Amino acid sequence: MFSCQSFIFSLTLLAAGFNLLSSAVPLPSEDSVMDNSSDRQNGSTFLYFAYGSNLLKERLQLKNPSATVYCVAKLKDYKLVFGNHKGLASQRWHGGVATIEHSPGDEVWGIMWRMNMSDLESLDRQENVKMGTYSPVEVNVSTSRQDLSCRTYIMNSCVYAPPSPQYLQVIVMGAEQNGLPEDYQDKLRSIQTNKYEGPLPVMEELEKALKKSKERTEEIQSDD
Repeated sequence: MFSCQSFIFSLTLLAAGFNLLSSAVPLPSEDSVMDNSSDRQNGSTFLYFAYGSNLLKERLQLKNPSATVYCVAKLKDYKLVFGNHKGLASQRWHGGVATIEHSPGDEVWGIMWRMNMSDLESLDRQENVKMGTYSPVEVNVSTSRQDLSCRTYIMNSCVYAPPSPQYLQVIVMGAEQNGLPEDYQDKLRSIQTNKYEGPLPVMEELEKALKKSKERTEEIQSDD
């Protein structure tokens, strides 16, 4: 049986893995990524704005291995909310999942990922686009240098519901990993969950992915 203690241990393992990774591998500077736009111009890559569980690199790369950090970005006049498509609870996360909705004066922070077009179908499948759960949309986000157009996803027929602790923890870890503003991180940590303590196969996948990433980072450090 999946106990509360094993859940806490699971999150501790995840946190230890991504803390090592984020401290060992610095994020690319915005100067470097802004100069590398030829792939986007020829249509071989696209920009994706993540604000939910895909803030965490290891989560996104489970099914989308080409994803690389482009920069931190802010979506103005939107807010982050949690819910389920037509009120049907997420079987993957056992609770409400993230979406955004128009809200003048609010803002949502996230990560711009650059991805190969070959991963577009996989990303759409992760967001259940064909089933009508989410719709892909183009939004304009702000970076420290300029505004950029990119792809993101908005839930259809959202019925509000709190997230599971596991799902929220993945979002918080992604925000920490990528250095989102501290006040926004605090806001994420304060979100109330549904206190679900059962098993989640996706968390087991994440633990394995983080363990592998940690091992690769340690190998790189030992070579240096």
